[in-house]
Amino acid sequence: MGYRRKLTGAAVLTATLTLTAAGLVPAPANAEAGATTEYTVVAADNVSTADATAAIVKAGGKVTGGTSDVGMFTVLAPQNGFVEKAANAAALVGATRKTVIGHAPKKEQAGDVEREAQQAAAKRGGGNKPATAGMDPLDDKLWGLTTVRSDKARKVNAGDKRVTVGILDTGVDASNPDIAPNFNWALSKNFAKDMPDIDGPCEVASCLDPVGTDDGGHGTHVAGTIGAAANGIGVSGVAPNVSLVELKGGQDSGYFFLEPVVNALVHAANNGIDVVNMSFYVDPWAYNCVANPADSPAAQAEQRTIIKAMFRALTYAHTKGVTLISALGNNHEDKGKPRTDISSPDYPADTAYDRPIQNSSCWDLPTEGPFVISVSSLGPSLNKADYSDYGVERTAVSAPGGYFRDGLGTDTYRTVGNEILSTYPKKVLQEEGSVDADGNVLPEFADSVFKQCNAAGQCGYYTYLQGTSMASPHAAGVAALIVSAHGSKQGRNGFGLEPWKVEYLLLSTASEHACPEPRTVSYVNVGRSAEFDATCEGSKQFNGFYGHGIVDAYAAVTAHAWWEHH
Repeated sequence: MGYRRKLTGAAVLTATLTLTAAGLVPAPANAEAGATTEYTVVAADNVSTADATAAIVKAGGKVTGGTSDVGMFTVLAPQNGFVEKAANAAALVGATRKTVIGHAPKKEQAGDVEREAQQAAAKRGGGNKPATAGMDPLDDKLWGLTTVRSDKARKVNAGDKRVTVGILDTGVDASNPDIAPNFNWALSKNFAKDMPDIDGPCEVASCLDPVGTDDGGHGTHVAGTIGAAANGIGVSGVAPNVSLVELKGGQDSGYFFLEPVVNALVHAANNGIDVVNMSFYVDPWAYNCVANPADSPAAQAEQRTIIKAMFRALTYAHTKGVTLISALGNNHEDKGKPRTDISSPDYPADTAYDRPIQNSSCWDLPTEGPFVISVSSLGPSLNKADYSDYGVERTAVSAPGGYFRDGLGTDTYRTVGNEILSTYPKKVLQEEGSVDADGNVLPEFADSVFKQCNAAGQCGYYTYLQGTSMASPHAAGVAALIVSAHGSKQGRNGFGLEPWKVEYLLLSTASEHACPEPRTVSYVNVGRSAEFDATCEGSKQFNGFYGHGIVDAYAAVTAHAWWEHH
């Protein structure tokens, strides 16, 4: 199965991580009358667990688990007829088949770089004084780090260990010596049990991979950008002294399900996690609509269930103090003026059909969900990346996500240095063929894959990716620095900052960036089709390409918030 949204052109395959909210998969024509399957069911608003359970039983289902905080149930029910019966039950929003839908991206393309940072040894502050940090050996390749001024910010505040950032993704490789010092084992959790039919044989008897592993790679890359330690090896993150929490919501194979993701958000909410980064979007529908005339009644009911579950989980996390940061998306689309969806449903294969999208009743989740701060992507030139979604409706801020085709007319054009370098699991690089069985980088990958080892002989691996998936963690890192610098003692782990205050500081300290002139940008000269043409609307203070501006770590940690004077 391919990515939900393939970008055209030979140079870069850029896709954000896709979250599978279980979608409508027809039962086999020869399904036995007694055959059952697993569903995710969502109760209607203000309906008790008892009443919801009764309605599920009446519709022919058996409750096998659930998450009462958001009214979500795991249900075993007949393959045929249950979705329709659940949709007609007043106590239920509906049911979605718990079926695989969507796929995480494999490695994108990998060059050359702007050298703006200086190398130094890491140093830590003591007592109540904020921890500070220096730079790491590969940081001279991290143009994104200097674009958001993390190099300056860390001399003032490199992050507080009490501040926790959840990586809702494919997992996190905690064996990387750049991840290990900041990895929070106590709060990290895997919500996605291996499924042999899609993941292959289970590595462990329970089929639940141990925490601290990542067989996909995407989550480890995201984690490193947020908070790789400044420890004299490899790279450092935007917030090199905060704590990283693995919230594994995806399968080894890269597939995702609705239920693990909702459970991960509830876990973050109930365990005082400060910031959650979400570099994924919901499949099988590019847009989930409440009642799209192009969809069947059953498909409409499933999408309403997905919308309700995600809206509830995001709202619950926000009200519990979680700042939610999301990748805007890689569909080179104005989020307020969506094109006809020709890619959905993308599972099962070859079932997509044309779906005109009504903006007022369709959502690309989680980025268009409640309380989510959406991040667009830019390249080293600060131009909007060709693939990045945009628009005044949803773009809150912009951040470095990589742009392989940036620098037209210069020697950096179409080089991997235009992308984002970060931590990556050795195992995945070996599977992809860039690292050999002995752990050595093959010569032909010497410009795009790096290996660094510390004095103890522990080695970390690093490679380039691009996408709004890489922009979002830059913003999440700045959000973590905001909590570190402006947080106060409160019930959440004894330290924290309300999400509205984090958002206010993130947006108000972002570096304003005006629309280009002319305002309509064509990417045809870098090999893209006219479909990629993008028009920037708005003012320098707020526009569709950059939102409120490019996130600025130094401005954020040195700002004086108005409430701090009272």
